[in-house]
Amino acid sequence: MWLPFTFKDATDILLVSIFLYYTYNVLKNSGSRALFTGIITFIVLWILISQVFEMKLMGAILDKFVSIGFLVLVILFQDELRKFLSTIGSAKKWKRINEKLLDRKKDTQEEYKFIAPVVLACMNMARKKTGALIAIQQSLDLSPYSHTGEMFQSEINARLIENIFFKNSPLHDGAMIIADNRIRAAGCILPVAHNSDLNKDLGLRHRSALGLSQETDAKVIIVSEERGTISLAFRGELHQDIDLDKLQDFLTED
Repeated sequence: MWLPFTFKDATDILLVSIFLYYTYNVLKNSGSRALFTGIITFIVLWILISQVFEMKLMGAILDKFVSIGFLVLVILFQDELRKFLSTIGSAKKWKRINEKLLDRKKDTQEEYKFIAPVVLACMNMARKKTGALIAIQQSLDLSPYSHTGEMFQSEINARLIENIFFKNSPLHDGAMIIADNRIRAAGCILPVAHNSDLNKDLGLRHRSALGLSQETDAKVIIVSEERGTISLAFRGELHQDIDLDKLQDFLTED
């Protein structure tokens, strides 16, 4: 006998679908996508064997695995869970939700006032073949990375950015971190990506930018010292040799 399909059931399915989709997006760039797919496959098999076909022996074995599954998942996905919870609790995200609920209009010009000086500095540094690495904070806090360098509390200025990355500057080898329209730190150390499929010609700046973009939602700009080109890493993807218009569009997008 079929039970009636209610609005609550539809809402339940919708929420589960959104949760799985969001979780998949969080994990897809962290190297855990295959593991996540395997877990989903296991859950589907468990439901089929235990609930649909009612295989008692195999179902009992799978039930034992499921009973300790939560603890195993916490161990396997501890970094991803931390990132997931940080994203949910980020002040920036809740601020945007509050603005939408209260129908408040953002001051777009104020929010993105850092873009013009950053783009100008990148243009000048690319022309002079001055290497640079600039991380722009989004929802996830970059304070742990800021503390690896020299802390700042400075307005964003194209000339200042160029001076920090000048070849004789003591901070030029590290990364600059920008948050809330201010330069928060420079000379910072970022995590390095070790993907086996990366181009062997990519230098440390590109690998560091990609590494940070895999662990956070930061937008990371790279200016190549060898080629004088601009690249951008975001959500685990590296966009190489982009022009200034493309860079500005990337920085403007949410």
